[in-house]
Amino acid sequence: MATPHTVAFHTLGCKLNYSETSSIKRMFEEHGYTSVPVENAADIYIINTCSVTDFADKKCRSFVRKVLKTAPQAKVVVIGCYAQLKPKEISEIPGVDLVLGATEKFNILNYIDELSLSSEKGIVKAGELSTLDHFQGAFSFGDRTRSFLKVQDGCDYKCSFCTIPQARGKSRSSSPLMVMENAKEIIAMGVKEIVLTGVNIGDYSYDNKNFLHILKELDSLEGLERIRISSIEPNLCSDEIIEFVSLSKRVVPHFHMPLQSGSDKLLKRMRRRYKSDLYKERVREIKNRMPHCCIGVDVIVGFPGETDADFMDTVLFLEGLDISYLHVFTYSERDNTPAAEMGESVPMETRRKRNAILRSLSEKKKRKFYSSYLSQSRKVLFEQSKSESTMTGFTDNYIKVSLPFDASRLNTINTVSLQSINEEGLVTSHLV
Repeated sequence: MATPHTVAFHTLGCKLNYSETSSIKRMFEEHGYTSVPVENAADIYIINTCSVTDFADKKCRSFVRKVLKTAPQAKVVVIGCYAQLKPKEISEIPGVDLVLGATEKFNILNYIDELSLSSEKGIVKAGELSTLDHFQGAFSFGDRTRSFLKVQDGCDYKCSFCTIPQARGKSRSSSPLMVMENAKEIIAMGVKEIVLTGVNIGDYSYDNKNFLHILKELDSLEGLERIRISSIEPNLCSDEIIEFVSLSKRVVPHFHMPLQSGSDKLLKRMRRRYKSDLYKERVREIKNRMPHCCIGVDVIVGFPGETDADFMDTVLFLEGLDISYLHVFTYSERDNTPAAEMGESVPMETRRKRNAILRSLSEKKKRKFYSSYLSQSRKVLFEQSKSESTMTGFTDNYIKVSLPFDASRLNTINTVSLQSINEEGLVTSHLV
């Protein structure tokens, strides 16, 4: 725009989106814009979208309506995965001024300048992903406790339910040099924990360097307290990676591995690159080397063709695994995916019931994991919580801990004694 104004950002979806939103926010601030909380009236709103589920699409529409109530004259720009997949559909949402696809979102300032010269609504700039062959680095900053550092983007896997390859293109990775430079910049900002993120970070590849190489490089950085792996596919979680994490000075004992189903029949229909036995073996290997390790699991319920027996296979499989929590997703049909054409649709009410069953199982697993550390001492990185009277933080192995608020402890690592689990599912503690 001709004169820099106020800009607000809203992010839907994954840690990767948060890292990219933060980098785009810094671009605006460097060009004279003032960023304001998204609840405030602003001249420009940037919505970074996800499209993993139909619910994410609905969230985008709902937020546009909310923005226009707060600031009817504001310019609304929609970027991200949903913008790449459904640009025309988004451009027709009342109030949307500009839609930027995957190849255009990091050139957003150029398009904002053009937007001020046009009264046209719903302008679409979403090119073909075949032209997207470069890696755009990003990391989040704002929460001084941790930063999401993007090391990989895109995906070459063809899971039958997933739109991410259509939204983000082929797999590509940051150079090790860029990773290290970004990490050093993050450390200089006072951040204690870096969370490595991407679409499929286990597939990291740059000049014959793999993900393990990146872990080793980052592990050598002075001033960095913790490195956390956001998520890694079970078939890419190698013995070498597990061994390195178990011996590492900085990589914390926490793995999040997508499973999606405990039924081999469904894993095949999903086009996953492993069977349940491999997943079970990965969990066993992690726990053998790190009994204290936290393991999180992604699961999809209601996939086409999932019978009651298939679902029970998943339930029984998960019950028998030494895991710590679940992220449960209700399957939703996505256009232009093989799964959407399979038929054998599971009724939505059945999907919801199965989701509730697995969320209940997740709470049981989490409580059991937390309970096994009560009366023990662990180190916690404390951060600001929503409550003024308390602060929260995570142990290295991802136990969420609560302590009475003490501003001097924020963004510091403290040894605490884990006492009990409160009604909110947090572990109460006291300093050692």
